[in-house]
Amino acid sequence: MGLRVLEDGGSAADAGVAAMLAGCVAESVLTGIAGGGFATFYEAATGTTTCLDFFCAVPGLEATRPAAPMEPIAVAFGGVPQRYEIGASSVGVPGVPAGAGAIHARWGRLPWPRVVAPAVSLARSGTLLPQPHAATLASLAPAMLPGLGAQVYAPTGRLLTGGDLLYHPGLDRALAILADDGPAAFYTGEVGRRMVSAVASGGGVLTATDLASYRVLSQPVATAPLAGLTVAARPDLNDFIVTLGALPDLVGLPRPARAVALAEALRAYGTQRLGDTTNISVVDGDGNACVITLTLGIGSGVWLDGLGIHLNSMLGEGELIRPGTLPGERMASCMCPTVVTAPDGPLLLAIGSAGATRIRTALLHALINTVIDDHDTATAISRPRFHVVSDLVHAEPGYPEDELEALQEAGYKIQRWDRTDHYFGGVSAVGVAGAGGDPRRGGIGRLLT
Repeated sequence: MGLRVLEDGGSAADAGVAAMLAGCVAESVLTGIAGGGFATFYEAATGTTTCLDFFCAVPGLEATRPAAPMEPIAVAFGGVPQRYEIGASSVGVPGVPAGAGAIHARWGRLPWPRVVAPAVSLARSGTLLPQPHAATLASLAPAMLPGLGAQVYAPTGRLLTGGDLLYHPGLDRALAILADDGPAAFYTGEVGRRMVSAVASGGGVLTATDLASYRVLSQPVATAPLAGLTVAARPDLNDFIVTLGALPDLVGLPRPARAVALAEALRAYGTQRLGDTTNISVVDGDGNACVITLTLGIGSGVWLDGLGIHLNSMLGEGELIRPGTLPGERMASCMCPTVVTAPDGPLLLAIGSAGATRIRTALLHALINTVIDDHDTATAISRPRFHVVSDLVHAEPGYPEDELEALQEAGYKIQRWDRTDHYFGGVSAVGVAGAGGDPRRGGIGRLLT
């Protein structure tokens, strides 16, 4: 969808917004229109990098009662159990509609309805569910099937599998409202009113004031060096830029020693949490880059009937709400859309990843594979990775044994996985070394020729 928008003369922002909205249809196991996210935009003409925050906010402005208890559920990613909470009280103030509108208003070229139209068309026809998404769906079934979710993800009484049609009844109508009435319809219009009603009926405290008060924010841009280049992104909950800055000079360092240095940096910073996200990276013909990362959490189980909208569950991931966070304020996130530039300014790479606390790990591996090892983008993304949890290293099949042996000698325990898995993140990137999407999550990379 984004490629077609570029072909029609759209900017990186137009294509990024078209792709993110299409992802809310085709990748609804990972994200949705009622979620939140972040965007990093690089303007080639000025060399300026901007980070926008359209993540979920804590609800409860002018709430007249406390929120009802959330519903605990257990899900597993790659066999690793994780506790979440869902239900109406897990719903945060969504940011995706406002974020899409802000990105387009600031950097878009094409008319707004033209940018939204591909997602509307996709919602009317439905899409085929990729096998990696089907595997994720199986893990998330306790959150995806409540409410109207069974009609979407198990319409015949069994979970969808790879190649099945994924169709959200009414989502085309919701996206058509977005195209015709703009993002405001999701905050002060029909969709917003339906959202407040659905959450209130389940005991949540999302109010009309929460929606009307929501604004897209600008965030500071942090930087760190890598092999003489500059890596720029927002400061995130999992300290990606801090971790990158803590690495020694990797150029010329033997790979086993480099693996240990990377593991030590990963262990020293950040947190551990599982979750699901999606990412879009776009570069246009003028050299502008738009990297967008967005999420629905794992889904609250609260749906807007007739609109095909699954509301987010961000309040069910408790550590995203920092101590002292008040209603109307932003929740924290590990999402980290990133750009890499040369010393004299030109863009070299636009990159982002899905995967909660594995976002940092996936980005570091992909960047090192591209910048240090000089792999093309697709190869850099697909190469085996490891992820560190305390003194345990989770290693994908094919990760070099000499590096794993060096990690063992440094005191790490090694858990060798028998498969490539979405647990290890989902990178998408485009730059001078080509475009690539992560096979772990059915990602693709395309170049306009």
